[in-house]
Amino acid sequence: MKSAVLFSGGKDSCYATYLAGKQGYEISCLISVFSENKESYMFHTPSISKVKTQAKVMEIPLLIKKTKGKKEEELKDLEKIISKAKEKFKVDTIVTGAIASVYQASRIQKICDKLNLKCFNPLWKKNELEYWDELFKNNFEIMIVGLASEGLDEKWLGKIINKESFEELKELKKKFKFHLAFEGGEAETFVTNCPLFKKKIKVIKGEKIWEGNSGRYDIQEIELVGK
Repeated sequence: MKSAVLFSGGKDSCYATYLAGKQGYEISCLISVFSENKESYMFHTPSISKVKTQAKVMEIPLLIKKTKGKKEEELKDLEKIISKAKEKFKVDTIVTGAIASVYQASRIQKICDKLNLKCFNPLWKKNELEYWDELFKNNFEIMIVGLASEGLDEKWLGKIINKESFEELKELKKKFKFHLAFEGGEAETFVTNCPLFKKKIKVIKGEKIWEGNSGRYDIQEIELVGK
């Protein structure tokens, strides 16, 4: 099964890639959409350009499509890049990191149906606590690069989530009722290390940008280090 992964560089798409490989899918390429709309309904935007480095350390080809990010219109751009992956790499399956978003999953499924492709969602409806437990057990190193939730303030930007800070997140969830896997857009993440990477990504420099009740961490300088 030759597959393409819809890849944002965050924990969900990275872990979906990992699980797909474990389940026998051949990862032929990654697909990333660079949206100009920071409020995109479909696509992760903070530090999205750094997926190029992640693809490099995974040694997997990366296809990139730019979009203005207009609601629904951006789906046409997604369809174009998926079609290109099908043509160039002969993929028959699209892998996604969707967990609970019916909006995203249904629209990706519609595109796959139109292009006669299978759609594989290995994280669908995964329990939040079990999910984080698996991420820690498999040595995923995850940085928060975007925030848009009550209870999550500027101090979390650029922070690596470890078991200690995760306990704090769990307490905040109890109070503020956000989705612990951030499926509601409460936070965006960037994976700096995982079993798929040949080298670890070290963030040397970044800038916190806070606007009202939300913010992002702009990764400005990185280097690759041995594992």
